[in-house]
This record gives sequence, structure tokens and C-alpha cells, in this order.
Amino acid sequence: MIQSPLIDIETLQELSSNHNLILLDSTIDKVTEKIDNDNIALIPNSVFLDIEKDFSDPNSGLPHTLIDETAFTERAQQLGINQDSILVIYDRWGIYSSPRAWWMFRYMGHQQTYVLDGGISAWQEAGLPTTNRHILPSKQGNFLAAVQPEWIVDKKMILNALDTKAMTIVDARGAGRFSGSTPEPRNGVRSGHIPTSSNLPFDLVLDGAYLKDIESLKALFQTHLSANKRNVFSCGSGITASILALAAFQIGVTNISVYDGSWAEWGSDPQLPVA
Repeated sequence: MIQSPLIDIETLQELSSNHNLILLDSTIDKVTEKIDNDNIALIPNSVFLDIEKDFSDPNSGLPHTLIDETAFTERAQQLGINQDSILVIYDRWGIYSSPRAWWMFRYMGHQQTYVLDGGISAWQEAGLPTTNRHILPSKQGNFLAAVQPEWIVDKKMILNALDTKAMTIVDARGAGRFSGSTPEPRNGVRSGHIPTSSNLPFDLVLDGAYLKDIESLKALFQTHLSANKRNVFSCGSGITASILALAAFQIGVTNISVYDGSWAEWGSDPQLPVA
């Protein structure tokens, strides 16, 4: 098993002959920018993992809330995913939504889950051929979700931790949204941040389409993470928080969780404190 949560192009090519390999394109639109679906470029033999439609709960009232264990098992099986599948996830932005899909599968107990560093950009920079079509799974998989609860927190857990100081909370949103000087893009959501949280905008851990090197990541996280507490990552809706979770895992930090509701939930609840 590969220890790093990242896969580079060379490693992916080495895995290409492994019949357990499944390539997942997990691209979603950004909050303020849409992906160009008229000029689509994909890695050949990719299956589309639809975070928005298939892996988010439409009844939660919040964006991107993860579906439950039973529904996740069903949707993953429909993608042809087995218990022994090697999942390599990428997106067409570089690194944006692929860490969210990585986090989902790690939370649901699938350890052989990796993110392609650089996404489709890395593939194209290597001069490798692309296609404009996803493939459909040839048969249903046998994947069974087995929730790993340490990978997720909810608002009650965070609220309790504010008193006990049992968690370190890192917010992946931009500095303006964190401070409250920039309005939230979602209606009805207050400005500001969760009390006690620190701010590490997600784009700071990226070098273009790639994750920064390990030494740079260690320097960035030095004042944000705790060895003795649960390190919780939050953002607007749980997408970019997963980028920080991936980066932290890349430097060997394993006591990490994502706040799934993130600021879309916290900022819209007037009973929760805001700094």
C-alpha cells in the first residue's frame, strides 16, 4: 500500500496495468467559477464521481453534506468500486474537489484512496493522451462502507470543544471571509469565523495545480496544528477544508477531521457563536 495520499504521474502509469485500479474524475464547479464542459479533457478510462448529485444529501439543506453509509455503499458499488479497488481521484482544476472525494472514501473506510497530484494538468503536461468521454462501469462493485468516525465532526462536537479546548480548528476560507471584511457568497450566512479557529487559506498549500512540497507544508502548518488535539478543518461547505486535510495527512498528521457542515451551517445558525 502506498503511504502518501498523493499519486504522481509516474506512479499512476506504473499502476495502469493493475486490474484493481479505478480512475475517478471528481470535478465540481467552484463557488464563483464554472468548469469548461465544452472543452473537456479527461484521463482515458475515467469514471465520473458526481459529488454534487450522487454523494451529497439533497435533504440536508446545506451544500455538499455527505450521504449516509448505506447510500454511500450503494453509489460506490454503482461506480464499480470493490473492496480491493485502488482509487486514484483527480479533478480538472488541478487540486480542488479531488481531496473531498479522497476524504469521503477515507471516512467510509477505503484506505487505498489517492489523489492525483496536479490532476488533469499533470497528465497533459506529461504529454499523455486525453479523451472527452467518461466510461461507464462494466459491473457493480462489492464495496461496503465502514465508517471511521475520527474523520468527521459536527457542530455539536465543535461547540462542546470550544469549552474543553479539545480541538484545533483551521479555516480554509480566504482571509477576508475569515475576518468578516468580505461578505459570504451564500445568502443568509453571517460573516466571521468559529471562535478559537485560525485561518489558513487553502490556496496557500497549493503550487498552481499541485500540492506544495512537504517542507513548505510543514512550515505553513506549524502554527496551526496540534500534536495532542484533534485537528479540525472547516471552510465554506466542506470542499476546500478537505484540501487542508489532504495536505496535513501528506506531512504525516493523522489526527485530522473535516467539519462537514462548515461555515454554511455554522454561519447560518444564529444560536452558534461567531468571532
